[in-house]
Amino acid sequence: KGIVSIKVSLEQNNAVIKYLQSEISPEQICQEIQDMGFDANIAEERLTPGTVSLPCLREAVVKLRVEGMTCQSCVTNIEGKIRKLHGVAKIKVSLDNQEAIIAYYPYIIQPDDLKSHISNLGYDCTIKSKSAPLKLGVLDLGRLQHTNPRETPASLESDGVDPPVAKMSGTATVTVRIEGMHCKSCVRNIEGNISDLPGIQSIKVSLEHKRAVVQYSPNLITVSALQQAIESLPPGNFKVRPINGSEVNKGASPSPALLCDLFREPLQDMTCTAVIRIDGMTCNSCVQSIEGTISQRQGVQQIAVSLADRTGNIHYDPAVTNGEELRAAIEDMGFDASVLKAAEPPRQGCASDALPDSPHLDGPNQASGATAEKCFLQITGMTCASCVSTIERNLQKEDGIISVLVALMAGKAEIKYKPEFIQPLEIAQLIQNLGFEATVIEDHAETEGNVELLITGMTCASCVHNIESKLMRTNGIFYASVALATCKAHIQFDPEITGPRDIIKIIEEIGFHASVARRVPNAHNLDHKKEIQQWRKSFLCSLLFGIPVLILMIYMLIPDGEHHGSMVLEQNLIPGLSILNLLFFVLCSFVQFLGGWYFYVQAYKSLKHKTANMDVLIVLATTIAYVYSCVILMVAIIEQAEKSPVTFFDTPPMLFVFIALGRWLEHIAKSKTSEALAKLISLQATEATVVTLGPDHSIVREEQVAVELVQRGDIVKVVPGGKFPVDGKVIEGSSMADESLITGEAMPVTKKPGSTVIAGSINAHGSVLVNATHVGNDTTLAQIVKLVEEAQMSKAPIQQLADKFSGYFVPFIISISTVTLIAWITIGFINFDVIQKYFPNQNKHVSKAELILRFAFQTSITVLSIACPCSLGLATPTAVMVGTGVAAQNGILIKGGKPLEMAHKIKTVMFDKTGTITCGVPKVMRVLLLGDTAVLSLKKVLAVVGTAEASSEHPLGVAVTKYCKEELGTQSLGYCTDFQAVPGCGISCKVGGVEAVLGMADEGLDKLDANRSRDNTAALGDNTLIALPESHASHTYSVLIGNREWMRRNGLHIANDVNDAMTDHETKGQTAILVAIDGVLCGMIAIADTVKQEAALAVHTLKNMGIDVVLITGDNRKTAKAIATQVSASLHFKKI
Repeated sequence: KGIVSIKVSLEQNNAVIKYLQSEISPEQICQEIQDMGFDANIAEERLTPGTVSLPCLREAVVKLRVEGMTCQSCVTNIEGKIRKLHGVAKIKVSLDNQEAIIAYYPYIIQPDDLKSHISNLGYDCTIKSKSAPLKLGVLDLGRLQHTNPRETPASLESDGVDPPVAKMSGTATVTVRIEGMHCKSCVRNIEGNISDLPGIQSIKVSLEHKRAVVQYSPNLITVSALQQAIESLPPGNFKVRPINGSEVNKGASPSPALLCDLFREPLQDMTCTAVIRIDGMTCNSCVQSIEGTISQRQGVQQIAVSLADRTGNIHYDPAVTNGEELRAAIEDMGFDASVLKAAEPPRQGCASDALPDSPHLDGPNQASGATAEKCFLQITGMTCASCVSTIERNLQKEDGIISVLVALMAGKAEIKYKPEFIQPLEIAQLIQNLGFEATVIEDHAETEGNVELLITGMTCASCVHNIESKLMRTNGIFYASVALATCKAHIQFDPEITGPRDIIKIIEEIGFHASVARRVPNAHNLDHKKEIQQWRKSFLCSLLFGIPVLILMIYMLIPDGEHHGSMVLEQNLIPGLSILNLLFFVLCSFVQFLGGWYFYVQAYKSLKHKTANMDVLIVLATTIAYVYSCVILMVAIIEQAEKSPVTFFDTPPMLFVFIALGRWLEHIAKSKTSEALAKLISLQATEATVVTLGPDHSIVREEQVAVELVQRGDIVKVVPGGKFPVDGKVIEGSSMADESLITGEAMPVTKKPGSTVIAGSINAHGSVLVNATHVGNDTTLAQIVKLVEEAQMSKAPIQQLADKFSGYFVPFIISISTVTLIAWITIGFINFDVIQKYFPNQNKHVSKAELILRFAFQTSITVLSIACPCSLGLATPTAVMVGTGVAAQNGILIKGGKPLEMAHKIKTVMFDKTGTITCGVPKVMRVLLLGDTAVLSLKKVLAVVGTAEASSEHPLGVAVTKYCKEELGTQSLGYCTDFQAVPGCGISCKVGGVEAVLGMADEGLDKLDANRSRDNTAALGDNTLIALPESHASHTYSVLIGNREWMRRNGLHIANDVNDAMTDHETKGQTAILVAIDGVLCGMIAIADTVKQEAALAVHTLKNMGIDVVLITGDNRKTAKAIATQVSASLHFKKI
C-alpha cells in the first residue's frame, strides 16, 4: 500500500521508488525489502509533486507506559503489530523500562489510537509524554485526524487549493462492471491485488452493484491493462467491461457524486444514522450513562436511547467514526450491543447510479438479509479470564463477527459470523495473531446440546411417532429418539435456539408428562464404597480361614521329617485321610468359594471377552491346586493308603488373602484421591431461580427450576448466600462472590454489571441478575470436574507396563506350567531315580507311573501358583495408597499415578501464594495513631473502628473487627447507622454507644495504650494520645475507613508523613487503610495475609534437596516480593 511506482537497476544496485507518504515511509520500504532477504538502506530522499502530501510533513513522538510485558516475545509482539499501523514511522519498546517510544504522523494517527491498539493486545498502556500536535493550516484537524488514512487526500499542493481538485489533477477515474463475483472474498481478492499494481491509487468494489471505481495514473496503466489484470485474477471467471462515459480524464472536473464515493470528503457536511440494539439496560440510569458517554465521543452529533425498545439512534460523522466503533464503545460499558441499521443520508448531487458504499465499511451488521453461521474453534494457550476477554474483545471488532463465546476450561470458542465477510479459517488466524493457537473443529457433535427425558403417558407406537414428529418439526432440534419400552427420549438440539425446558413444554402440550432423566450423581460413586466393602469382605473371609491354614503350615514346619508320622495331625482318621488334610480341605473350601467368589466373577467376565488377565491366572492356579488336592485325596482314600498324600490345600487361602488385601488397599487409595473431586461436584447448585423481565426490565415472574433445565440466555436471579448455578454475566446488581473453593483465592471478588461469574461460587451479599452463557457440562465447574476425572482415570507408566506385561504373562505362565508337567513326566519315565529320591518312604502299593504323574503335577502346580502376580496386584496399589494418603494429609492432591511416579524427577516446585504459603486470612499487623491530629484514645479508636467494620462483610473488615474485639477483651460493640460500603474505596457510617460498651477503662487497656508503640501499635508526632473532653462522653461519631482515594473523595488531606508510612507498609506487602473520625484523620491500620509458620522451613528443606522454589501469584508486585523475601523463594509474578 502506498507504492506508486518502482524501478530497480541491477547494474547500479539501486531502486527508485515513488510512494505516498501518507501510506508508507522510507524506513518501512527498506524493512519490506530486507524481509525479502536483501540489504537495503536509504541513499537519497527527494520530495516530488507525486510524493508531497502536506507542506509541513514531520513526525511527532509519544512515549507510552506499557505494563504487563514479561519477556522479549512481548516486545516483539508489540513492535510487530504497531509498526504495521498506518501513520507509524518508528517504534522502540523497552522491556526493562516498561515503555514504548513511537514516532508517528499526527495527521494520520493519534497517541490515543496507539494507546488503544496496545491495550487491545492485552497490556496496560498509559501516555507518559507526547510532542505538540502538528498544525495543518486551514484543514480541519479534528475531523482529519480520525479519518481512515486510506481515505485522506495525499497530494495537497498548498493550503489554499481545494483538496479533491488537487488530487484529481494527475489522475483519472474509471468505473467498470465486474461479473462473476459471488462473495466478499471476491471483493477482497480484487481490491487487494489490483491496489498493489503500479499506478493504482485507489479501488473500491461493490459486490451488490457489481461495480468497481478505480482511481489510477494514466501514464502508468491503461484501462485495458486494468481490465486484463482483473480478469486474470483467480479463479479466472471475472468478466470486466468499462461503463460508457464513466472515465474522468486527467484535468477534467470530476462530478461531485463520483468524488463523494471516492474520497468520502471529510470537509463536506455529512451525517449518518446508526440504529443499535442494546441489551442489558435495566433502568433510566443505564440510558443516561450510555447517552452521556457516547455523546462525548468525537464524531457523535446526537444520540437517543430507548429503554423500552432496547435501541439507540445515533447520528454521527462517518469521516470520524462508524457504527461498528459505536457498538464496540457501548459494549465496553458492559452492555451487549449489535448494529441493526447504519444508513447514510442522501448525498446532494450524487447520481442515482453512483457507486454505493461497500457493505463492509461500517461493520458486518449493516448488511441486511445476511445469514449468520456458527463455527467452533479449539483454542490452546489460554491461562486465565483475561485471555478470554482479550479474544472476545478483539474478535468482536472484526467485520462479520456477530458474537463470540469462549470457554476457558474447555479451550473452545463458539463464534457467530457472516460468511460473506469472514470465514472460520480467517477467524482462527485472527486468534493466532493474538498469540494463541486456534484450529477449526470439524466435528460439531460435541457442541450440540443433549438431553435424556423420562416420558410418562405413552401407550403405543403412535404416541412415540407423535412425540418424535412434533419434536423434529421444532426449530433447533436435530435429533429425537423415543423408546416406548424404557419410556425415555434422547434429544439433540441447538442450545442457541432451544433448551430442555422448552422441549419439556412441547411434549407436555401434546398430552404427555416429561422430566429430565436424573442419573445417579457422580459424587456418590467417587467414594468407591461398594468396591471397598466388597474387597474388604473378601479379604476378611479369606483371612478368617487363612490364619488357621497358616498356623497349620507353621506347625508342620517345626519338627523334622522323621517325626512327621508320629504327629497327631498326621494320624489317619480313615485310610488315606489324615486329620491335617481334613482340616486343610474344610478351610480351603470356604476360602475357595466364599473369599474367591469375586475373583471367579472377574475371571468369567474376562474369558467371556476372550482376554486373560490377572484374575484368570489367580482363579486358574487356585482351582487347579484345589481340584488336584481333592482328586489325589479321593484316590488315596479309595486305595486305602497307609499314609495321606501331600496336598496343595494351603495354596488357595494364602493367594486369596494377599491379593484380596491388595484390591482392598487399591480401592481405599482411589477413594482418598477422589475426595477432592467429590467436594467439587457437591459445589454445583441443584436449583436455579429463572426470572422473566418486563419491558422496563422489572421482574415479571420467577420460577424455580432444576439446574439441568437452565438454558443459555436465561436470566437467573441469585440471592445473598446462594450459589451461582451457571456461568454467566451480571446484568443487574452488584455483590461480592466467594470463588475460593474453585480458584483458591481467599479474597471475595467484586461482581458488577458486565462481570463474569463462575458456577459453584457463592454470592456473598446483594441480589444479582445473571445472563446464563455456559450451562450444563459447559460450565467452568463441570470442565474442572471432567479434567480431574480424566486425570484419575490415567494410569502410571509403570502400571501400564504391568498391565501390558500381565496380558502376555498369563499365557506364558500356563505354557511354562504345561512344559514343566511334560518335562517331569518324560524325565520320570526315562530315569525314575531322579523322581524316587523325593519319595524316600515310598508306599509299596503306589505304582511307578502314579508316582511320576503325582510329582509332575506337584511341580506344575507349584510353578502355576508361585507365578501369580502378587507383586503386580499388591505393590503398585500399596505404593499409590501410601503416597496419595500422606499427600492428602498434608493438603496435596496427587492427580493419578503418573504424576506420583514422575515426582522423583521434579527440579522446580511452584507454590501459589494465597492459602499455600500464606494463611489466606487477613490479619491486623499494626495500628498507627496519627499523633498530630488524633482526638481519641487508642481504646476508643479501636471501639469505634471495630463497631464500624462489624457491619462490613469484606475480609479486611472482618479482620479489623476480630482484632478490635480481642484487644478490647469484649464480644459486644456499639451500634452502627447509615452504613455505606463503596467497593474498592472504603466505608462510611455513624457509630454510637461506644462509651456504654467500654465502661470504665480497665488497667489492661491503659497499659496497652502506654506500651503499644513497642508492639504493633505506634504513633506519629510528639503527642501519642490526646485526652477526650468530658463533653464527648456520649457522642455519635462520623466514621470514614478506606484508602487514600476514599479520603480524598471526602475532602481529607493526607500528609506526606502519613503517605510515607502507608507506602512503607505497602512495600512490605501489607494493605494500609486510613481511619477518619468526625472529619479528622486519626489512624492507620496495616493488614496483611500472614505467612504460615512452616512455609520458610518447607522452602528451606526443598532447596536443600536441590529443588528450585518459585512463588506464583496474581497479587500486586510489592506484596508478592515481600512474601517471597520472607520465605526465601524466587518470584514469578503474573497478573492472573
